[in-house]
Amino acid sequence: MWIDFSSRPPALGFSGAAAHLQNYRRVYQSSEARSAQSEASQDLQGYLDTYERLGAQHVVLKARDVETTFGFKISNETVAGFCREHGPRFIGFAGVDPHKGKQAVEEFERAVRELGLKGLNLQCFELKLCPNDRLLYPLYEKAVELGVPVNIHCGINFSNSTPMHYGRPEYLDEMMVDFPAMRVCASPPGWPWVNELIGVAWRHPNLWIGVLAVRPRLLEKSHSGYEPLLQYGRTVLQDKMIFGTSFPMMPIEKALDEMQSLSMDDAIRSKWLHGNAASFLGLNSGV
Repeated sequence: MWIDFSSRPPALGFSGAAAHLQNYRRVYQSSEARSAQSEASQDLQGYLDTYERLGAQHVVLKARDVETTFGFKISNETVAGFCREHGPRFIGFAGVDPHKGKQAVEEFERAVRELGLKGLNLQCFELKLCPNDRLLYPLYEKAVELGVPVNIHCGINFSNSTPMHYGRPEYLDEMMVDFPAMRVCASPPGWPWVNELIGVAWRHPNLWIGVLAVRPRLLEKSHSGYEPLLQYGRTVLQDKMIFGTSFPMMPIEKALDEMQSLSMDDAIRSKWLHGNAASFLGLNSGV
């Protein structure tokens, strides 16, 4: 049993022209080519069958609204509709544009209360905002009020249209000081500031680390910069690590196989693959 914290189905409304992300296609060219050959990429049914065959308990899908900065959107209605149609395996996170002010807060609340979405997704590099920007604070306040978790992009981004400094973990530290009760997942896992993210996650009980958009095998590769995640993720941060395949950036089965091959005790691996995500999503407490 496992939970995929990051996936994008081959379905209407989940893809489209995103010129600001074209450099990602260069960086992930090899892994996306492997994904394109997989069962999950052939059609929607192949995608659904792959998760059924691999025994995924839940798969998290994330909406995004970066219309103000880049004119791109994966709507909350699209994500909620997919989750309704394809059953409880799929859990949706809302995406709103904080540049829209009060409208964004109202849309976030509507997405949770009316559409049934279970969290908030903020790709801060696409919003051109640091996570501690006060423009985001009304959304954080609403997340605490609604009792739902927040996913925040952390680490390098490969867009040539926006700086990478928006992903520095130190901005999360200041935000968590102001919102200690908010459940936050920092994902991807902070490279090239991995140690900084580890320090922030160690400091704050409600900050998790999402191991996604990176091949799991790199966590054991010398000089990759990811090694501390495995060291601390097997010890003091073993309750903080959350796995995601980032499909279609990586093949679902290949990413899962590499995760299952990492050197760690089975009990800790189970936390990475399921228990920690369940806690973050509030599944253990019925939230």
